[in-house]
Amino acid sequence: MVAVSLKKKLAVVPILRAGLGMVDGMLTMIPSAKVGHIGLYRDPQTLEPVEYYCKMPQDIAERDVIVVDPMLATGGSAAAALGFLKKYGCRHLKLMCIISAPEGVERVEKEHPDVEIYTAALDSHLNDHGYIVPGLGDAGDRIFGTK
Repeated sequence: MVAVSLKKKLAVVPILRAGLGMVDGMLTMIPSAKVGHIGLYRDPQTLEPVEYYCKMPQDIAERDVIVVDPMLATGGSAAAALGFLKKYGCRHLKLMCIISAPEGVERVEKEHPDVEIYTAALDSHLNDHGYIVPGLGDAGDRIFGTK
């Protein structure tokens, strides 16, 4: 793999915890990128995100930001993370996922039409628990060997 040098300053912001699994690969390709972190969990009743941690580089508003999360299911966490970054003054945002559901893509496009979404696969739909079908299960559990 070849590392690249960019004219623009870049930041990678994983949505904790599953997004951490994408950071090393991003930094291998773009070693000059700074890393911020947004910790969110999904409330099991409402399926809406709850913030528990947010830490950004001081110059985050001056950087192009790529938010990373392996799964884009309901879109709640991604939309919330993008909203937090906009409050920090970020204007150049992208979202990178591995697997997405149409419902999540639709929500992010509706709430943040200015954000480009990059995904490797678009699966069928969400089940009644808000999980991607067929999907791969919980990405954080797979990456960290929990549950």
